[in-house]
Amino acid sequence: MDRNVELAPHPTLPRYYGAPDERQQRVNAMFDASAKHYDRVTQLMSFGSGDWYRKQAMLRVGVRAGQAVLDVGSGTGALALAAQNIVGPEGLVLAVDPSEGMLECARAAGVRQVLRAGGEALPLASNSFDWVLMGYALRHVPDLRTTFAEYLRVLRPGGRMLLLEWTKPTSAVGASAVRLYLKHVVPAMARVVTGSGAVHELMQYYWDTIEQCVPPSTIVAALSEAGFADAGSHRVMGMFIEYTGEKPRAP
Repeated sequence: MDRNVELAPHPTLPRYYGAPDERQQRVNAMFDASAKHYDRVTQLMSFGSGDWYRKQAMLRVGVRAGQAVLDVGSGTGALALAAQNIVGPEGLVLAVDPSEGMLECARAAGVRQVLRAGGEALPLASNSFDWVLMGYALRHVPDLRTTFAEYLRVLRPGGRMLLLEWTKPTSAVGASAVRLYLKHVVPAMARVVTGSGAVHELMQYYWDTIEQCVPPSTIVAALSEAGFADAGSHRVMGMFIEYTGEKPRAP
């Protein structure tokens, strides 16, 4: 892959925006309009298991008390809240998101420190965090290469990254079942439960980005090219994937 060429996580989706430079504004608008309903819909979508999974994923990779954690694409703060409970009062969790509507919900939920920014341009000092986390938001960044370079920059030497994402199952049966559920059932359920056309559209967009997302091998390769050591991925229950990597320590 040419490192000088932008690498979007999925191609332009004309149903939602007409050109790549329109993408971020359109995505931010969808999340702003859906923010107050977002947690309710995602809890229903995951059958209430989302909070448990986030906590277990962080504990499994080694997030621990006293560490400094950056949660990028934090949304309503579900991952940041779980991280706050793990790192405790001596640790630090900063939730970053480009949607002010989402950050308002994160503050209301109890996230103590928030910052409005995108992952591709973090207004933060280099070598500041033990962990960079991202929960189900990688598909919404404009450029994987720029984003991963920023993640590496803000991590301390030896700091690590954990990205949680959806992925299409490798089996035909599994892929069909997930497609039916996320493409049709979830958007319909979101409209019925919330009465919101904005949430219905966001859930449709959610699936379209999963379906069109570049393969895991491309994401792992981009992490390695950005400079992460031991970049890799791990599938969970067929339809979730965890990307990990470490910032090399100084020689």
